[in-house]
Amino acid sequence: MTDSTSSSGQADRLARARQLLAAAESTDPVQRTAARDADVPLPAREDAEPDPHAVARQIVLRQLTMAPRSRKQLEDKLRQKGCDDDVARAVLDRLVEVGLVDDEAYAHMLVRNRQETKGLASRALSQELRRKGVADEIIAGALADVDPEDEHERARELVEKRLRTMRGLDRQVRMRRLAGFLARKGYDSTVAFRVIREALDELPEHQRD
Repeated sequence: MTDSTSSSGQADRLARARQLLAAAESTDPVQRTAARDADVPLPAREDAEPDPHAVARQIVLRQLTMAPRSRKQLEDKLRQKGCDDDVARAVLDRLVEVGLVDDEAYAHMLVRNRQETKGLASRALSQELRRKGVADEIIAGALADVDPEDEHERARELVEKRLRTMRGLDRQVRMRRLAGFLARKGYDSTVAFRVIREALDELPEHQRD
């Protein structure tokens, strides 16, 4: 799965979730018919008992209109809202079938986003995906395309940027702080210390005459 394909797929899922939620909540009979045809339960009349599946479906759709979510995150939200576990399972199973909930696409999206915005390495990415309830085999697939050379370059860029805030500190203090910084980003200590040493050696004050 390429970055462009993953990004496009997530955008399509968000757009579809918004459309289905708007249609289900609309008073326009044409839109409500479209929602019914898409297997989105409509809200019950005010004087009727709410359909638990319809309630759960709208909770999920609202969540998906805000941002992509893993299935586990959606399960947790439904449980928080008091939805029955069997109802939640049935609703989420159906949304997986129609492609609105897709942990594989979600994992690829998160990996790409966290690399670009936070410079996270594979270890930190794996930990974050686990916290969000993504299965280990899906995590492995999402991280399979991470290039070690790209990670090295990202680590170098992070170190160079952070060094600009460390003027006046001695080498050992800089090295210790940079090592802790990269560790929090998930970088292996071997990679981290190699990148840090290279960056420090290139500073003017460490250049030999």
